[in-house]
Amino acid sequence: MSLISPSKALGKLAENVRSRRLNAGLTQQDLAERSGVALPTLRKFEQKGVISLESFLRLLMVVGGLEEVIEAIRPVKPTFTSIDEVLKQETSTRKRGRHK
Repeated sequence: MSLISPSKALGKLAENVRSRRLNAGLTQQDLAERSGVALPTLRKFEQKGVISLESFLRLLMVVGGLEEVIEAIRPVKPTFTSIDEVLKQETSTRKRGRHK
């Protein structure tokens, strides 16, 4: 469980993208043009942290960090402590979400 709220996380993401933009010497206009994200969308993101996932990923393609985001949400591989756990994992059926 995380101690950071979604709104604070969005604000932090916006702050980080803005810092990357400034470190790259890009204006908001430059980043908007290079990423294909509309300038008003970029401004709203930097001010309020509101943006679509696709637009966010487009920004990361320009300022860097896309690969890190993909890596950060990669599923964690199980750690085995015995051969029995390995054998049990190999014979399990495919995983599905729970039905409500």
